[in-house]
Amino acid sequence: MKRKIHRFIFYTLKFCIGLLVYVDGRFYMRLYNRLLKIAGLNLKGTPRFIAKSVRFDDFDRITIGDRFVASMNVHFLTHDYSYTTALISINEKPETDIGILRNIEIGDNVFIGMNSILLPGTIIGNNVIVGAGSVVRGQINDYSIVAGNPAKVIGDIREFAQKVKQRSEQDFVVDKK
Repeated sequence: MKRKIHRFIFYTLKFCIGLLVYVDGRFYMRLYNRLLKIAGLNLKGTPRFIAKSVRFDDFDRITIGDRFVASMNVHFLTHDYSYTTALISINEKPETDIGILRNIEIGDNVFIGMNSILLPGTIIGNNVIVGAGSVVRGQINDYSIVAGNPAKVIGDIREFAQKVKQRSEQDFVVDKK
């Protein structure tokens, strides 16, 4: 019951703070970072942006590094109850559901694209881009660009940065705030 009350308070405050994203994104993030810390999320720096639609499973099982960005509808799943289903399929029904709980760790300077899902036990290194709609599990090395379901390494962020630098400056939008 205590967990449900905490969740209710968190989502009520998140809703109120979330309205600020339409007025002042930086102020929204300052307040939202504080709320996430109070909720138990392990912040190892200051996230740049976490969309209000991002879902966190168990806050205390998630660690996020500095300069982190999570786009809309990203899900952090720290639990997996599919093991029970698998046991039943081989006629070994357990007396109760069996869950697997694993932490999620995100390094510094990581961007996670819209509608991505991070599965239990995921460890993402520093300087990583996760493409939109990816399903990520396991370890993602530093400087990787990953995408897909399941997510696979499709490039190196340093090579991507060099290609982007060669483009015309008119293609860029600069946030001067």
